[in-house]
Amino acid sequence: MTLGHVIDLSALITAVLAAILWVMASRHTLRRVSKTEVIDAADLNRIVVAINRSQVLNSRAAIMTAISTLLMSARFAMNLWPGVLN
Repeated sequence: MTLGHVIDLSALITAVLAAILWVMASRHTLRRVSKTEVIDAADLNRIVVAINRSQVLNSRAAIMTAISTLLMSARFAMNLWPGVLN
């Protein structure tokens, strides 16, 4: 297995992980709150926890997307200079 194959496989895996994380982040929705509803501490805590979980999943997906992009950029660079890193 050459370095190019390793980079391709790594890019593929990180792209799939990013897609999974984006789907996980988009599945959790917050419920709407009525203006007449009284919000207690437990309700506020649930809202904050849901927002934090979504933010963590989104940031992980963004990191995986960035890694995948860097790996694919490295692979494209390798194709520009054949024989250098293959």
